[in-house]
Amino acid sequence: MPHHTPLIGTIVAGLVIAFFMGALAHRLRVSPIAGYLLAGVMVGPFTPGFVADAGLAQELAEIGVILLMFGVGLHFSLRDLLAVKNIAIPGALVQIAAATLLGMGIGHMMGWNLAAGFVFGLALSVASTVVLLRALQSRNLVETERGRIAVGWLIVEDLVMVLALVLLPALASGLSGGEGAASLPWVISTTLLKVAGFVALMLIVGRRVLPWALHWVVHTGSRELFRLAVLAVALGVAFGAAYVFDVSFALGAFFAGMILGETQLSRRAAEETLPLRDAFAVLFFVSVGMLFDPSVLTEQPIPLLVTVLTIVIGKSVAAWVIVRAFGYENDKALTIAASLAQIGEFSFILAGLGAGLGLLPEAGRDLILAGAIISIFLNPFIFNFAVGSSGSVKQKLEEQAEQTEIEHEKKREEHVILVGYGRVGKLVAQGLRATPTAVLLIEAQSDLAREARAAGYEVVTGNAVEPDVLKEAGIERAHRMLIAIPEGFEAGAICDAAKKLRPDLSVIARAHSDAQFDHLVQHGADSVVLGEREIARQMLELIGASASRITALPQGAKPAGANPTGAKSA
Repeated sequence: MPHHTPLIGTIVAGLVIAFFMGALAHRLRVSPIAGYLLAGVMVGPFTPGFVADAGLAQELAEIGVILLMFGVGLHFSLRDLLAVKNIAIPGALVQIAAATLLGMGIGHMMGWNLAAGFVFGLALSVASTVVLLRALQSRNLVETERGRIAVGWLIVEDLVMVLALVLLPALASGLSGGEGAASLPWVISTTLLKVAGFVALMLIVGRRVLPWALHWVVHTGSRELFRLAVLAVALGVAFGAAYVFDVSFALGAFFAGMILGETQLSRRAAEETLPLRDAFAVLFFVSVGMLFDPSVLTEQPIPLLVTVLTIVIGKSVAAWVIVRAFGYENDKALTIAASLAQIGEFSFILAGLGAGLGLLPEAGRDLILAGAIISIFLNPFIFNFAVGSSGSVKQKLEEQAEQTEIEHEKKREEHVILVGYGRVGKLVAQGLRATPTAVLLIEAQSDLAREARAAGYEVVTGNAVEPDVLKEAGIERAHRMLIAIPEGFEAGAICDAAKKLRPDLSVIARAHSDAQFDHLVQHGADSVVLGEREIARQMLELIGASASRITALPQGAKPAGANPTGAKSA
């Protein structure tokens, strides 16, 4: 058997080059998506050098679409949407309509038919959730009012695109039928009935069977089996929806994720499948980049310029006008307008589906891909300009009001920084609440940050590796840092970042292995709690046995004394 097969070559080339281009994009403070797309261009058939198998790449991309939509469903939050429904729902719908009309105008200029212009405009109307969240998180705007409006707006756009993915095949079938457009209402109504049947089955049966099955798997105690069960649900429901009800993979995967998202196991399901979802998402973006023909940059410069202007200016201006019309301040309107000045994953899915169904010409797909790459590169600069332009006295006062309680904590002479509000972090936070010590939480996941705020804690939302996040948490005045996240090697990076800002800061972290222990010690942790050893020590103490051997430090550790928590110090 040859070692170099098309499948292996496609996966290896796609992932390796995507890594280098994604790292370069990250270095340039641009979304890695742009890097992944460029990686696809580099291994595609329109550029010299290695050419990956486009057919295999598209099949891998289908799995990527399923897992992407499953992730969208897992993180779908009806509560977030309802909180800003008065502006997000009508605003997003009007903005989608405006952008679609602009896209149809471009299609008319290019000589395309009405259906091609509609698909093209629809693809330009939806922004990337990944790019949006990155922009908001980097500026700590997720939990502000304008951040919640932007996220709710994107939720509505995502829901509209899910519906579009279901109806586009029906549209193509109706237009290509013997009776032409006359058969379109019948085809669409039949499709909607099939969708209704699938949705009813998922809501009546799926909501009971799927959670029950996952709970049974959890009680087996096998982490591997649980991970496999979640993937089986995502892929199985998506395939069943397409095979039995003749609806898209995307809708089946979205509903599977949405149903699991309502269960107590949603967080674990998201965590267990994240590596595979990320890997196939990268392959999806690479496969999209492979379809892009760079010659469009020279052969169609005017249509490309108009497309980019539609994305970064046209629909953004429409969003700004809509938000202002609803009576919101200029800073909120500018933030939402800047958030929408790019297109991403749903645009690629729509472009691929439209081209595959014969609704969208290849030239339209090339314009969408080029517009996506350019708009993703431009978005950080547009966002900085828009947020900077909104720096009025009123906006500054509002931002200060939103951070008032955090500022109160930061002014304290001493406080404890707690990183992570997971299972361990919650227990630590509860214990600290019973002491006079002030505590300030750093949490990267917005839902956990929201939960911590609801419990009455002061929270900074962001990645604790970032110096700006640590400074916002008042690391200059902190008495001690407790790192409660389970990932020991990531905790080492946080410890290293904290020590660079405050070399004298006392840092306590947790570990699950000797390797993690050594890693944390090497990066400056003053004390490390080994979870398994503490459990064993407590169990031995409960039966009156000696725990001296259990509490010994791992080989190679250099103790500097015990600490009050019973953890072993480095």
